[in-house]
Amino acid sequence: MPNDPDRPRRLTIERNGPLLIEGPVEIVREDGTVATSDRFVVAVCTCRRSRVYPWCDTSHRRHTKPPGQGRKD
Repeated sequence: MPNDPDRPRRLTIERNGPLLIEGPVEIVREDGTVATSDRFVVAVCTCRRSRVYPWCDTSHRRHTKPPGQGRKD
């Protein structure tokens, strides 16, 4: 899947979340295997908690917040 040379690929970094990439994309994993997606926007896991890594499954949302960042009652 070659990129369009007339248009740069847009990546959006979400704080404490996934990396959003305008698709389609190919991701080469550490072991050399390739994961592909033809979606319009792809969420790539950056926390490595995803069960469908390298794709984000929102597992980062289940992580508890550090002390001092929760509700104050």
